[in-house]
Amino acid sequence: MNPQPLITTTEAVDTAFYVIFGISGVSLLGITLAMIYIIWRYNRKRQPQPVSQKDHNIWLEATWIVIPTILVGIMFWYGWEGYLSLRRIPDNAIPIQGSSRMWSWLFTYENGKTSDKLYVPVGQPVKIRLTSEDVLHSFYVPAFRVKRDCVPGMETYVWFVAEEPGSYDLFCAEYCGVAHSSMITTVEAIPPAEFAGWLEEKLAVVDAGQTLADENGCLGCHSTDGTSKVGPSFKGLMGSERTIIKGEQQEKVLADNDYLIRAIREPSAEIVEGYPAVMPPYPDFSDDDIKTLQDWLETLK
Repeated sequence: MNPQPLITTTEAVDTAFYVIFGISGVSLLGITLAMIYIIWRYNRKRQPQPVSQKDHNIWLEATWIVIPTILVGIMFWYGWEGYLSLRRIPDNAIPIQGSSRMWSWLFTYENGKTSDKLYVPVGQPVKIRLTSEDVLHSFYVPAFRVKRDCVPGMETYVWFVAEEPGSYDLFCAEYCGVAHSSMITTVEAIPPAEFAGWLEEKLAVVDAGQTLADENGCLGCHSTDGTSKVGPSFKGLMGSERTIIKGEQQEKVLADNDYLIRAIREPSAEIVEGYPAVMPPYPDFSDDDIKTLQDWLETLK
């Protein structure tokens, strides 16, 4: 038995659109021509007195019921089939987690790689599992005819196939605050071999950073999944705001690369609020080691 051919989201939506547009266009033309003919044929100057005494025509009435019913049924069928195509996910679709928040996107791949742009292989279906960390957002890529709300506390999804390499706009189509118009990124469709290399490159970063953290005992005190241990979790560390105790003063600082360097080499100088000052300094960490940790922590956003 031959497998059912893949109908992409673009093909499904475009087919329904053209069928509905075509039927609507033909109907408009037919009704307009009929109106013009009736205006001309039964103009009062041509027919000052009615010549017909008929009060109904069963064939005309039946035709007027049957033909519109058939046309509406055709439009419904193509619309329904198009909708089902948008919800049927191919078995070989690549799963990607898409997280929305005010006012940016974050995409996480199966190997732990993260990116603020959505990278996909050309010709390969992808399934984007959508969540929201704060308010209602909407994942909208016009080029692939997909739009789906991202609802707090609920997981939704879309799927599509990028058939040609290129960069495609990705918008938030739901007003989500003052910077809503800036919540724009792109879908980067690249050849499959290049996509595989891109993932492997990130795997090397993950492996190197995690190995370095493990060898130096970091993972004994810091988790990578958001749970608290002796120290704060590494998950979501980079780019977040931290409340620290510096001397006897409480301050808020941004967890950037400079903060990470201070936390590694002089951990007792700035203590994260709510955690004990038990971390030893690591003066022997080279700049390359710190850069490796930084790159790895970026993947845990």
